Amino acid sequence: MANTYTLIASNTVGSGGTSAITFSSIPATYTDLLVKMTARGTDTSTNGWNQGGITFNSSAANYSSTIIVGRGDLAAVSFTGGSTALDYIFYISNSVTTANTFASTDIYIPNYAGSNYKTVSSDFVEENNAARAIMGLNAGLWSDTAAITSLTLTPSVGTLVQYSTAYLYGIKNS
Repeated sequence: MANTYTLIASNTVGSGGTSAITFSSIPATYTDLLVKMTARGTDTSTNGWNQGGITFNSSAANYSSTIIVGRGDLAAVSFTGGSTALDYIFYISNSVTTANTFASTDIYIPNYAGSNYKTVSSDFVEENNAARAIMGLNAGLWSDTAAITSLTLTPSVGTLVQYSTAYLYGIKNS
């Protein structure tokens, strides 16, 4: 069990928003990584599936994932995603959700500096005072043996708005 969490870097989106959040120069001195994110975006679609993906080391290949998503006004669904990014790794509140609320996501990346393929898991929930609130889980894989030295979080549509945040923690198991 992890006994040490160290903040490596943080990012709070400024006025005007951003198309992505990137953490670079990630040191290889930890066992695992954890990203804690809150996000709201500019997407105005009403379908309620406003998500984002993660890429590692600027790579656009070798990603796969299985996602399960539940929404209060629809039956839960599961599906596969990714090839150029781990899609549905985080969720983004938008104009159809309660005003000024942000979705919350935790992304866990064990053994990120090792020479094996990288597994990734996330859980996300939309903060919304409505029947259509969303929650989900993602089990992902980056089929690459390179150590993760950078990661980028990108919304699938639109941009992240001001006050969206992401915190990157290093975790040591000893």
